[in-house]
Amino acid sequence: MTKTLFRLGTACALAMLGACSTAPLPKDSQTGNEKNDVPFDQLRDSGPDVPVDMLATPEVTPVREPIGVAGNKSPYVVAGVKYRVLQGAKGYKERGHASWYGTKFHGRKTANGEVYNMYAMSAAHKTLPLPSYAKVTNLDNGRSIIVRVNDRGPFVPGRIIDLSYTAAQKLGYVDKGVARVEVVALDPDSLPSATETLAVEKDAAARQALPEDASFKLPPNTFLQVGAYSSSSQAEEIRKQLAAAFGYPVSVSPVKRSGKTLYRVRIGPIAQQRALAALRESVEQKSLGQPQVVVD
Repeated sequence: MTKTLFRLGTACALAMLGACSTAPLPKDSQTGNEKNDVPFDQLRDSGPDVPVDMLATPEVTPVREPIGVAGNKSPYVVAGVKYRVLQGAKGYKERGHASWYGTKFHGRKTANGEVYNMYAMSAAHKTLPLPSYAKVTNLDNGRSIIVRVNDRGPFVPGRIIDLSYTAAQKLGYVDKGVARVEVVALDPDSLPSATETLAVEKDAAARQALPEDASFKLPPNTFLQVGAYSSSSQAEEIRKQLAAAFGYPVSVSPVKRSGKTLYRVRIGPIAQQRALAALRESVEQKSLGQPQVVVD
């Protein structure tokens, strides 16, 4: 997408999905508008004010991640069009046009509750399960990349995927705005689990320092919420089990919902996406809850 194009349809779609890239930014107390005083639906999307060379950004390391509830509601409707999320990513292959999205959504929540980072190797797709991984090839120049799909869109006729600013730059179409691409989803069963990958990396790191994978860096306030309980004693018991099982801090925090107090149990903060995915997988395997990603 160029500096004069909108990423249409995302706001109304993701609002229905519960976690979206249109979560409101802080508002001006006098005007009620966002701090730049421009209503969100009138903001134009773009890249950074000063172009940033992201060609050296580390590639994504695909891992098998559990498919959660967030962002995978099916069917969902956008502008009168019904979309059904695929049961699995295996076998998906399609050719069409790719666009990209940047500053308008940077820092806002994606459809699966994470935070969009235009400098990461990520993408939005209408029907692939979240999260999933896909190989995207620019058919005009032959360049290929792997992206992690964690958002919904683009809801524009003829476009099949919306890439991050960095991913589009690597494919060579940032200035053009759109490109003819082929998208091939990676078969999750062919990928190592996040837990296995993290263990291998920790072992390698003990022998030799590894470069940080910038594509997987998370906001500093990212947590894995295991559940919200009506009983503080139940929440504390879950907290103890999680603290004993994992090497991350686990907290219990009360919150008011519809006049009732719930006690949220959260693991974190967590800095890296692969660590987050490994924790989520382990929590589910141990039947300790149905964890969801939250960013406060």
